[in-house]
Amino acid sequence: MKNMLCGMIVVLTAFLSLGETSPVAQTMTSQWAGKKVAFLGDSITDKRKIGTSANYWLYLSQMMGFESWVYGINGHDWNGVLGQAKKLKEEKGNGVDAILIFAGTNDYNSGVPLGEWWLTRDEKVNSHGREVVLPRRHPNRDQKTFRGRINVVMEYIKENFPMQQVILLTPIHRGFAQFGGANIQPEESFPNQIGLYVDAYVDVIKEAGNVWAVPVIDLNSVSGLYPLTQSHGRFFHDTKNDLLHPNAEGHRRMAKAIAYQLLGYPADLK
Repeated sequence: MKNMLCGMIVVLTAFLSLGETSPVAQTMTSQWAGKKVAFLGDSITDKRKIGTSANYWLYLSQMMGFESWVYGINGHDWNGVLGQAKKLKEEKGNGVDAILIFAGTNDYNSGVPLGEWWLTRDEKVNSHGREVVLPRRHPNRDQKTFRGRINVVMEYIKENFPMQQVILLTPIHRGFAQFGGANIQPEESFPNQIGLYVDAYVDVIKEAGNVWAVPVIDLNSVSGLYPLTQSHGRFFHDTKNDLLHPNAEGHRRMAKAIAYQLLGYPADLK
């Protein structure tokens, strides 16, 4: 216990420019130092740096002293995360210590139905010494639904990474974005094409923590990023055409919020 408490002490060794091109150099002495951490997700995680000069995982690597293995791909939803998880397994095997999954905003944008966590069917079971027939629930694996997609991914991860820490991140708030042609995405005050607001998808990620016994970092809340107000345009790529992707300052803010949450969790389960 004493070693754990010592490992949680935060030491700020340097604090450099917070500008668009200079990541903050900040070290937190904790259980995360020296670990291998994989990041799965969409454009905000993509190492091609969509709308930014530095991603949140780069800041986190510097702040916490771990190595980032990045698999996020621009445009991917939770169906895409499954392929990312399989690629991680193929390339790194069990060498990874923790897996962070930051996805869901593209499922909202494409109008994926939420679906259910469980499907039930009657089965025989011995209950208190008597054979009876009871409804038994099974994970919904319908990848045309949001909950079904999450079930498929988490089932794969639980089976293939049993000793790794797995943490889900909720999507951040969404502002207006226009990427040319018909790719115009209204801000989150409007519902998607099936009448659901982004909040519903955020809530499902929170539910997934209980369904699959994994921690959830509610980045939608703790990041503080709110592109629907003019003053927060400074944290996003383009105040006119892209209030969806954080810029480097937005990513730094996300990283700082995530870092303090990570201090409360084991960096692996080995």
